Amino acid sequence: MPRTPVRSSAPTAVVTGGAGFLGSHLVDRLLAAGSTVLAIDDLSTGRPSNLRLARECPGFRWQRADLVRLRSLPRAERYYHLASPASPPAYQRDPVGTLLVNSVGTHRVLEAARRADARVLIASTSEVYGDAEVHPQDERYWGHVNPVGPRSCYDEGKRFGEAMAVAYRRRYGLDVRIARIFNTYGPRMTPTDGRVISNFIAQGLRGAPFTVYGRGQQTRSFCYVADLVRGLRLLMEAPRSVPTPMNLGNPREFTVREAAELVARTLGIPPRFRRAPLPEDDPKQRSPSIQLARRHLRWTPRVPLEQGLPMTIEWFRSRRLPRESRP
Repeated sequence: MPRTPVRSSAPTAVVTGGAGFLGSHLVDRLLAAGSTVLAIDDLSTGRPSNLRLARECPGFRWQRADLVRLRSLPRAERYYHLASPASPPAYQRDPVGTLLVNSVGTHRVLEAARRADARVLIASTSEVYGDAEVHPQDERYWGHVNPVGPRSCYDEGKRFGEAMAVAYRRRYGLDVRIARIFNTYGPRMTPTDGRVISNFIAQGLRGAPFTVYGRGQQTRSFCYVADLVRGLRLLMEAPRSVPTPMNLGNPREFTVREAAELVARTLGIPPRFRRAPLPEDDPKQRSPSIQLARRHLRWTPRVPLEQGLPMTIEWFRSRRLPRESRP
């Protein structure tokens, strides 16, 4: 990313979770657009190496901090709240921390935005829909979530965060936007994060069979990270009247087995599979309705999986992959 001069009129932005997969890409794009950016991350799931390009920009600052314990955030014009473990292995390793960052941490960000009279975007998730009984999922659907299941720390943490954000809008008139993010992939994914694309790429590069849970007929949709970041920025800069929450994701749907076969073709290897039991509360169908984003943001994904996979695989090839642990 080339150096970009910082314009005095550019909005200052705080990105929590700024060293994570999605947060670091957002930081890079904000800097390229001329914003001054502070990234905050406790590095529980983020990595300093994700911010290598950002560190070359004069408008970038970085703070290692636990958002839950941080007493206050600096004033800014834009707050992007992305801090939270986002993959099942990560949030199930620390369920209490996951709940806290999506409740106490969200409160910290909303209160900072209120005091600064700033705009704030809360990164929610398609997981608020749970094992959905409506397909595709649109923003009017209330969800089908197990509040005490193994995924509840993330699902209910995000649902609480949404409720807190809406409460701040109603009580204080805060300019809040909520993005319900569906499966996103691309460079800087953690190979061990337990997500479909990263799992299959890492297994294929090792020469291991692809792990398919159940029969592999559950469906997912995959949005390339550059498309998702573009959607986040459009949502943040949309008029105050923009509807929220808003789905952001790629509506094109694949079965998990189809995704594995596409990864194998891209790698130039024959697909081999090993079966594992379907995890508890694993969604059977997951695909977003993005009519609101199309209508109000004029946003739609541009990068198909066939184009995004080679770029993601190239990044994985440049990394040393850890040994795989069997499910």
